[in-house]
Amino acid sequence: MNFVEKSGRWSWGGALVEGNSVNSTARMCRVSKLTVLRLLADVGRLCREYHDLTVRGLRSKRIQVDEVWSFVGCKEKAHENGAVDHGDAWVLIGMDADSKLVAAYSVGGRDAGNASEFLHDLADRLSERVQLTTDAHKTYLVTVPGAFKNNVDYAMLIKTYGPDGSGNDAEPKYSPGKCNGARREAVIGDPDPEHVSTSFVERQNMTLRMGQRRFTRLTNGYSKRFVNHELAVALHYFHYNFIRRHATLGSTPAQAAGIADREWSLDDLVDLLEKEERLIGNGGRINKTDRT
Repeated sequence: MNFVEKSGRWSWGGALVEGNSVNSTARMCRVSKLTVLRLLADVGRLCREYHDLTVRGLRSKRIQVDEVWSFVGCKEKAHENGAVDHGDAWVLIGMDADSKLVAAYSVGGRDAGNASEFLHDLADRLSERVQLTTDAHKTYLVTVPGAFKNNVDYAMLIKTYGPDGSGNDAEPKYSPGKCNGARREAVIGDPDPEHVSTSFVERQNMTLRMGQRRFTRLTNGYSKRFVNHELAVALHYFHYNFIRRHATLGSTPAQAAGIADREWSLDDLVDLLEKEERLIGNGGRINKTDRT
């Protein structure tokens, strides 16, 4: 690969994780939309595989879980055309409260099946008993015990919402009502009440919405295909974990969690993609020995 092509990939990848849509990235980099989508497919699959291989054996103490709503093609209420990949697409996220590492994520429904698969994946990546906090989504009451085999200190943070006190009791159109309070409810084990919180993972949700155009509300930048939505999420969380320096930590979450010995750059991701392409050309795939 020559310098121009490599620097082009760097520019396209950087644009996609800094809040630009596919169309705007294509215009900025003076390439076709199809070229950007092909890059997203290649690098998104690589990021997903690398996360699966590398983000394991975590010595986390506290994990926060939350969900982020998005949609593909159209919102669930408007889903009348029968397309199997259209409608609501929830991102389930499990985050280490100390290192800010996103340990596991899943794109799919907000149902028990997807939640169970996500939580099993999360539990498999942890090497020690953790304190787990979720919101009040009732699905977790039946899926957490099975995923963690009850070897967890689990609590729910249950928030209550109501009028904002302004005298205007109309329901907000694009956001929930004012949070009037929250209570901590222990479910399994002996969770520390002082650390029953979802604040860090909820703040991370804003980072996802700002960094991925597909999650920006009231625009036409939403995903049109579910597979591209999944791959964009994989690229985002690779960038978040390994490349983007956390302002509070002063390092990347992967460094803070002890699974990376340096701060990655987009050049490193492009180099890894080139290595993967060479391996595929020789009949192989990236594996645990190719993590440099």
